[in-house]
Amino acid sequence: MPSEQTLAGKRILIFVGDIYEDLELWYPHLRLKEAGAESVLAGLTAGETYAGKHTYPAKADIAIADLDPNTFDGVICPGGFMPDRLRREDQVKSLVRHFHDKGQLVAAICHGGWFLASAGICRGTRQTGSPGIKDDMIHAGVTWEDAEVVVDGHIVTSRRPDDLPAFCRAIIGVLEKQA
Repeated sequence: MPSEQTLAGKRILIFVGDIYEDLELWYPHLRLKEAGAESVLAGLTAGETYAGKHTYPAKADIAIADLDPNTFDGVICPGGFMPDRLRREDQVKSLVRHFHDKGQLVAAICHGGWFLASAGICRGTRQTGSPGIKDDMIHAGVTWEDAEVVVDGHIVTSRRPDDLPAFCRAIIGVLEKQA
């Protein structure tokens, strides 16, 4: 039985870089495609293959510096060690702020919350993430919740790979509500 294509016409950006958390990138990437969305991997260099934390390769479809955020409906920020490096890039912070300011999907799992903190979009929001970044997120202004998924408007956050089913259901729910 074919799955519903409820996200047909949606285009979602997913950050990729060295030492990303493999499941936190691939599960949403494939789940969004299954739902009919176009899922685009963006790294510092287009065409570069990045190794995940568990060595699974992911090739960037586009360079972060070359993309037009107006052609996307949201962003997903996987965890691993990648966020600590990519969140230092001004273009990455600008992209996250762009989606937030437009009320579009901003989703982060595990250490991916660092993208949101560095972009300055946390104050006054409810979020979760890896317990390892809890203090950072609270200092960034988050009301912390220990839950498999927290949805605060267009912001979706989860803690770890075990939470991926709830994370993806919440992402799809937010995207289906977006005009």
